[in-house]
Parts: sequence; C-alpha cells; structure tokens
Amino acid sequence: MALTNPLQFTQQVRAEITKVVWPTRRETLITTVMVFVMAFVFALFFFGVDQLVQFVLNLILAF
Repeated sequence: MALTNPLQFTQQVRAEITKVVWPTRRETLITTVMVFVMAFVFALFFFGVDQLVQFVLNLILAF
C-alpha cells in the first residue's frame, strides 16, 4: 500500500465526505423515539420474566 502525502489525503477525505448522506432531523427524531420505545418494551418484557422466575422459585423453595 503506497503512502499518500497529507494534501492528497485531505483531498480524498473531503471527496469521501461529500458522498455521505446524513439523516434528516425527522429521521433522527423518529429513530430516537423508536429506540426509547423498544427499550421500554424490552424493560417490560424482562420485568415480566423476572417476576415469573421469582414466583416459580418461591413456589419451589416454599416446600
């Protein structure tokens, strides 16, 4: 792999940056809201599983 000088590197980086498609504000907001919704859903799911396991273990250990 050949080394490039700093000027060529900077030019190549700028050329690549122009190809980047940045998300819109709306897309970012929707994605953020979906992350929070999914985190809440998974938190509820794991809370339910934890309660079920606790109930079963209490039944087993009560004998």
